[in-house]
Parts: sequence; C-alpha cells; structure tokens
Amino acid sequence: MDSWEAILLVITTIGSVAAAIGAWFQERRSAATQLAALQRKLDLVMDRLGIAAPEEPEVAEHLENGRTVEAVRAYRKQTGASLIEARQAVDRIAAGRRLPEQ
Repeated sequence: MDSWEAILLVITTIGSVAAAIGAWFQERRSAATQLAALQRKLDLVMDRLGIAAPEEPEVAEHLENGRTVEAVRAYRKQTGASLIEARQAVDRIAAGRRLPEQ
C-alpha cells in the first residue's frame, strides 16, 4: 500500500466516524424536540380539561413568598425542564394559585 492509499483510507475513516457522530447528535436532538412537543400537547390537554399539574412543595413555598426566580430554579431542579418550560410551568402554577377576584 503506497502513501496515497493510506491517506485516503485515513480520510475515509475520519469521514465515516464524523458522519456517525453527526447522525447520533441529530437523533438525540430530534428525540428531545419530539418530547418537548408531546409535553406541550399534554399541557394543553390538561389545561382544556381543567386538570392542574401536581405542585411541587418547594415551588409552592417559593411562590407563596413571592420568589418566582427561586420557584423556577426549584422546578428545573426537580423536573429537568428547560428554563423556558420551567418559567411557563411556574407561571401556570402561580395563575392557578391566585384567588379569583370578586
């Protein structure tokens, strides 16, 4: 095997490995996107049916004390949600806790 064949073999191997890694990352990204879409749909169904999401005690405590940022942090820690998802969930929890104005 001469040097050009060896170089082509190395380049082909590197390209194959890079393609496999790229496909793996794309699959993970796709699964995360699908999971987020399912979560949003489930939230909409629960809202439509009037079912409240279970409250986390630590989140509720922070909301009672007016500490929204800490409530979002606690929600993220307990659920693994993204910042945006956690903020939306905490806002929904806070809205559900408010008493209707009379």
